[in-house]
Amino acid sequence: MALNKKTVDDINVKGRRVLVRCDFNVPLKAGEITDDTRIKAALPTINKLIADGGKVILCSHLGKVKNGPNEGESLAPVAKRLSEKLGKEVTFVSDYNVTGEAATKAVEAMKEGDVILLQNTRFRGEEETKNGEAFSKELADLADDYVCDAFGSSHRAHASVAGVTKFITAKGGSNVVGYLMQKEIDFLGNVVENPVRP
Repeated sequence: MALNKKTVDDINVKGRRVLVRCDFNVPLKAGEITDDTRIKAALPTINKLIADGGKVILCSHLGKVKNGPNEGESLAPVAKRLSEKLGKEVTFVSDYNVTGEAATKAVEAMKEGDVILLQNTRFRGEEETKNGEAFSKELADLADDYVCDAFGSSHRAHASVAGVTKFITAKGGSNVVGYLMQKEIDFLGNVVENPVRP
């Protein structure tokens, strides 16, 4: 059973735009993060891409977003905490459109090692959750390569998880997994191949 996927160690990202799907679905109380475990878990992959000179574009969902885009489910607090943890400024693109002109301009201005966080992908509603072609392509247009590091969402056929990969492949980019995903895949592979027998 081959679970071995290419990881961030297998690609050269220097000078390239890398879209990373993270799991920043953190608990918030009155706009404050009450548990940043998921942010910490994403740091090894992000730091690796920064060190290798990639232009790091992060995306994630937060909450269920039932009543359309709203500040209560914005990723702004995540950008702030991420900046603290990385020890460098994370540019937050607050545009509810996620991939609109604000995102495009922010990405165009990036230098090697810069980090951007896009707005909550669920703000695009069913375009995200029903794997919409247009949104998938818009996400892919922002990047050269794609890294999936959101294990908790990796089973979902969403635009930011599944749809985007097709368009990255179409333009010759790489689709790989981050360290967090790799850890989970290794763990699963072990469980399947060498189960602990009672």
